[in-house]
Amino acid sequence: MDKGGGAGHGVTVDDPWMVCRWSPDGSNSFAKTPSRYNPAMHRSTRDDLDRVAALAEPVRRRLYEYVVAQAEPVDREAAAVGAGIGRPLAAFHLDRLAEAGLLDVTFRRRSGRTGPGAGRPAKFYGRAAGDVSVTLPARQYDLAAEILAEGVERGRGARGKVFEAARERGARLADDESRASSARPGVLGVLEAHGYEPIQRADGIVGLRNCPFDALVDEHRDLTCGMNLALLEGLSTALGEHELVPRPDPREGYCCVAFVPAGGTATPDA
Repeated sequence: MDKGGGAGHGVTVDDPWMVCRWSPDGSNSFAKTPSRYNPAMHRSTRDDLDRVAALAEPVRRRLYEYVVAQAEPVDREAAAVGAGIGRPLAAFHLDRLAEAGLLDVTFRRRSGRTGPGAGRPAKFYGRAAGDVSVTLPARQYDLAAEILAEGVERGRGARGKVFEAARERGARLADDESRASSARPGVLGVLEAHGYEPIQRADGIVGLRNCPFDALVDEHRDLTCGMNLALLEGLSTALGEHELVPRPDPREGYCCVAFVPAGGTATPDA
């Protein structure tokens, strides 16, 4: 606020949206003015928004969904076939996704051969490491989860209460899915709906290619993985799933829990 002193001086009040001037002669005026712009959005949020915006194009999004659904990186030919488009168009969109940081690119020869005569290495695309998360306005749920996890680990008996609550929440998830569907939902469909990305492995075990709680795993692995297992046990039991049973199965590139055929056991990753 800028206050003038003495006769003949007005008063000017600035706010982000309006400048208001009062004059002694009564000729008050109100005028819209551009406010001083202080970016309220953190740079990391803007970067994530740019990445998400890259998926607004339908063909590009279809390619991305195909690539990240595969257990291994795929080349341009496989991606084009999977998305039902031509190779040149697939190459264009795949490279745009890589530039946006949504896909990682590796080079290797399809034949596996090396040396002269082995041919040029081909580009292979796979899901990029790291998360892309946007909330508007900004939220810090990961920070809240970290604080809560630290508090639980310090409290005597708190961990058991967390696992108990997780089993109950898993049962409620199953109930919610059952009410939303005319038929009893299968456990794999519910896992897919909640971001676990289940995939059938050659050994008959259903691995989970994504952990929704990954942000907590590095600092609070035992608590997070135990909570996750309890959640999925509650979900599986409430759905009446008898053929696949959740079991601890830590391995690189997968969630710490897998669904194992009843009577079987998960095998450690070699």
